[in-house]
Amino acid sequence: MSKVLGIVAEYNPFHNGHLYHLEKSKKDTGSNYTVAIMSGNFTQRGSTSLMDKWSKAQAAISNGIDLVIELPVLYATSSAENFAEGAIKILDSLNVVDYISFGAETAEIEILDKCADVLYHEPKPYKTLLSHELSKGISFPKARENALMLYLNDIRKFANVLSSPNNILAIEYLKALKKLKSNLTPYSIPRYEVGYHDINYTENTASSTAIRNMIKNNGFNALANLMPASSYSILMQNIKAGHVVPDISVFEKEIIYTLRKMKTSEIANLPDVSEGLEFAIKNAASSCNTFSEFMNIIKSKRYTNTRLQRILLYALLGITKKDIALSKKVQPYVRVLGLNKRGKFLISEIVKANPKLEIITSVKRFTEDNSNKSLQSMLDKDIWATNVFTIGYEEDSWNNLDFTQKIVTL
Repeated sequence: MSKVLGIVAEYNPFHNGHLYHLEKSKKDTGSNYTVAIMSGNFTQRGSTSLMDKWSKAQAAISNGIDLVIELPVLYATSSAENFAEGAIKILDSLNVVDYISFGAETAEIEILDKCADVLYHEPKPYKTLLSHELSKGISFPKARENALMLYLNDIRKFANVLSSPNNILAIEYLKALKKLKSNLTPYSIPRYEVGYHDINYTENTASSTAIRNMIKNNGFNALANLMPASSYSILMQNIKAGHVVPDISVFEKEIIYTLRKMKTSEIANLPDVSEGLEFAIKNAASSCNTFSEFMNIIKSKRYTNTRLQRILLYALLGITKKDIALSKKVQPYVRVLGLNKRGKFLISEIVKANPKLEIITSVKRFTEDNSNKSLQSMLDKDIWATNVFTIGYEEDSWNNLDFTQKIVTL
């Protein structure tokens, strides 16, 4: 069979930078087919997807992806480590993928792999340094970055590697490959022109963050130059239909209501809550009325905004520590969101390569026939996440779209 490329993405939304990454990855690896493991309606930074997962799948396929598989919400909204491991589990289980390509701020994959090796094996001197850094009361990501710099003892070579969002994910992909003993070949492509969180943009290139900010502020004029025509068309259709959810603050009332209703012990059972943070969250929910007010009350140097937002998202979606623990134990299903003719061929090859793999093309059929309670529990979270997501629409907030929406085909 020809070479198959794997990509993990949020495509929130699919823009020119994504197209550049896809086309360069195909060219450099000599791949003829591409599989994307894509997050659904909520994201790893603890916020919402701009459009629903089927619209994102349509944009991806119309721009050269052959098969789009959903990354279950338990991974998609998780820490970088669990996000990456869940995606690699799925890609590796297909038994047909040769490469995984990811964007990174650091061009040299050897540097990223050296960091991944330390973080995967966690040698004792590194763990000692990490404990010392954490004792300073700083956030875990910053403590880990400091400990790694001290352990590797080469500031010029490794400076700022762990302070860049795409580098962090790239390192987590490499860690997951080591942990799963995967045969996937990693390939890194430097980010093109703009940074991950850069709110500025060039004539035809912008980050997803910049594009979402434009839409939130009704600045639509520049969008057509920043996205492929098909992706722009899909986005504008969703905007006109009232089917976009700009960010997590859309659900501020639902989140505050949920937290006020929850017992402190229940908040403590949310993933990423530790060291008594549940009391601060409960107090904030009891005294504020908006998302920004809530975040201002609970922010601290120990917890990043992304981590705090993920906690609020867990509360909104009803995700517990037990759910995340489950996601780490199971081999996830393959939920097909969209495909073209080449994608259909890939599915047939995947079935041949791994006949026991759970492939979901119909949620209704899977729910009726499945006997694996762990996988059903994971799928139930995906279904509920879609039901919550559509509440954020201005129009047509339909329930149970996972049962009624057909696979996107081109």
